[in-house]
Amino acid sequence: MTRHKNPSNKSDKVSITKINRVFNKYPKKSFNYKQISRRIGADNEAQKKLVALALTEMCNKKILKEVRPGNFQLIRTPEDTQSFAVKGTVDMTTSGSAFVIVEGSETDIYISSKNTLTALHQDLVKVKVAKRPKHNFSRGRKKPDSRLEGEIISILERKRTEFVGTLNISKEFAFLIPDSPRMNVDIFVPLKKLKGGKNGEKVLVKMLDWPDTAASPFGEVVQVLGAAGDNNTEMVSILAEHALPSSFPQSLEAEAAKIPTEITDKIVAERKDYRAVTTFTIDPVDAKDFDDALSIQKTKSGNWEIGVHIADVSHYVKRGSVIDIEAFERATSIYLVDRVIPMLPEMLSNQVCSLRPDEDKLSFATIFEINDEGTVLKKWFGRTVIRSNMRFTYAQAQELIEDKTDDRPLSKEIKKLDQLAKMLRKERFTEGSIKFERTEVTFELDEEGHPLAVIPKVMRDSNKLIEEFMLLANKLVSEKIGKAIEGEKRKVRPFVYRIHDSPDKEKLVLFAKFIATFGYSFKIGTPREIAHSINGVLLAVKGKPEQNVIETLAIRTMAKAEYSTKNIGHYGLGFQHYSHFTSPIRRYPDLIVHRLLEHYLEGKPVDQKELNELESACEHCSEQERAAERAERESIKFKQVQFMVNQVGNEYGGIISGIAEFGIFIELEDNKCEGLVRASDLDGDHYRFDKYNYCFKGQQRGKKYTLGDKVTVVINSVDIIKKQINMLLV
Repeated sequence: MTRHKNPSNKSDKVSITKINRVFNKYPKKSFNYKQISRRIGADNEAQKKLVALALTEMCNKKILKEVRPGNFQLIRTPEDTQSFAVKGTVDMTTSGSAFVIVEGSETDIYISSKNTLTALHQDLVKVKVAKRPKHNFSRGRKKPDSRLEGEIISILERKRTEFVGTLNISKEFAFLIPDSPRMNVDIFVPLKKLKGGKNGEKVLVKMLDWPDTAASPFGEVVQVLGAAGDNNTEMVSILAEHALPSSFPQSLEAEAAKIPTEITDKIVAERKDYRAVTTFTIDPVDAKDFDDALSIQKTKSGNWEIGVHIADVSHYVKRGSVIDIEAFERATSIYLVDRVIPMLPEMLSNQVCSLRPDEDKLSFATIFEINDEGTVLKKWFGRTVIRSNMRFTYAQAQELIEDKTDDRPLSKEIKKLDQLAKMLRKERFTEGSIKFERTEVTFELDEEGHPLAVIPKVMRDSNKLIEEFMLLANKLVSEKIGKAIEGEKRKVRPFVYRIHDSPDKEKLVLFAKFIATFGYSFKIGTPREIAHSINGVLLAVKGKPEQNVIETLAIRTMAKAEYSTKNIGHYGLGFQHYSHFTSPIRRYPDLIVHRLLEHYLEGKPVDQKELNELESACEHCSEQERAAERAERESIKFKQVQFMVNQVGNEYGGIISGIAEFGIFIELEDNKCEGLVRASDLDGDHYRFDKYNYCFKGQQRGKKYTLGDKVTVVINSVDIIKKQINMLLV
């Protein structure tokens, strides 16, 4: 990584790499030393002499040939003639090398650090690819011998131009040291473009230019975020790093206040009236946006009518309005540890749309009749008006489920829903759904947002009750649209599906080999056999020290779920049809689904233009969702580091959760915080990293440290700025 180096320093302008880049760009042209000097920015006599010497040296090395006195051309080998150029997206590594991912290709292209040009992480680039690479490189996707090697020859599109980091200011110039480990170069900031930023402060810098002759890009400060290490500064920095908003424009809050909110008799007359039916919500204790409510009543036939009523956001947020446009850009609410950045103005998300108790509310519902065996007999979809009788937290609902009596309000109803949910859950797993229940954490915070305790989350029956009925509603809505068009090619009914592809077989083989070291077996066969095999492993590791490591690796083995108009089913759930319908307050795809469902229930067609827009919207929403998830994980990591600041010197039990050449990652058993034991701090022997078996092995005594090993560590130091917890093995 370039650090504190003035990019205007011209001693770096002459290098064989830069000269070679010119010849590779124009392999059929010849150049003299003056022409090369101009192209690489060597503008004084000393540098031009170095260029002339370099050209002679490249001739001696058979890289160039002198086609006429003083004019040189690239020697093209048979391998060169087989090279080709492709477009792809850069996946930068922390070491400075990269892989270029080409859409539609299963093989990534390895780019050495000297051949990355000025490419940054996720840039769209053009790559010159050699069909026969000199080396093998493995990135975990395909076999090493399938690797291609290439050189980035142009930057087609920058993924981002704004970066968060810490200012380092000297007398003559300043640099931004980026937070992201994948940003392997600092940004030069002239003193006149600091915008009041001070040394050591966190800022947002916009990259303005990166000349070929400069070692670092040039930029300017666009926002001063605050003192590095400060709680609010770090949270805002996390959002800025992922190009996510940190607040809501007041103009949109004012616009939301203008929306008519009265529920008139005319509006009620156009809906099914469920205000007299027992209805309630179950949500986290700190929730304010109640997306969903459940209604329950016994039918004359002795079955149960269950209603999954979802906030009718589409009634208030009209397509194309300024609020709708902003909601689409955000695509999701963002849940950091100490704050929520809503997708909609709070007047809508927390008041008007939220299904608060003892208030008439508009909803879009899936109503179904179900018997005591958990079989769905009838279904209805449409708009309703409801009045929630009670707002339960998960803990309060759990108390009712565990209570042996039925004396408390709505106790019988919640117990019946719990019974039905357990039947639905059992059936879902029988049909191939996978039981992912990875341990997550929550925090007890003081008034200033500092963590007082790290508490593992527990999925109890009340959580599972809500989860099961939401999954069922999502599935039924998707089937309502998706199944209706099977075999009818003339009827194109575009829809937004939540899809999840089956896992890559090679990743499964690696997973099977890894868990075999713990004594677990894994069968790779049909998709259903794989799902049952994964469930068997997840059940077997429950309560074991290696549980979290194996669950994490199992999740990483899976493909990522995303939104698409092309339905391939949801592998993880075992559903052929699945969409997101139940959270339109916080997810834009759910709002799209509501609008489309209304469209089809009214028998209206959707044109090709709308279909094209829909797929683009799916891609945008998937991308925003991933950014929000990364921000959420980083906020958790920061809070864990904050908590561990006061634990230096304390001992903890932990498990080895990761192995890298530079050290061993340890996840603490009590609070799931993760830290690093550096390779240089492994005492008692000379340890070497075994990259094939993912372990460190002592050369004299033969002791191994490998994934899943239980260890004891002492907290050695904590770096708030770098978000690092350093540990020592006891």
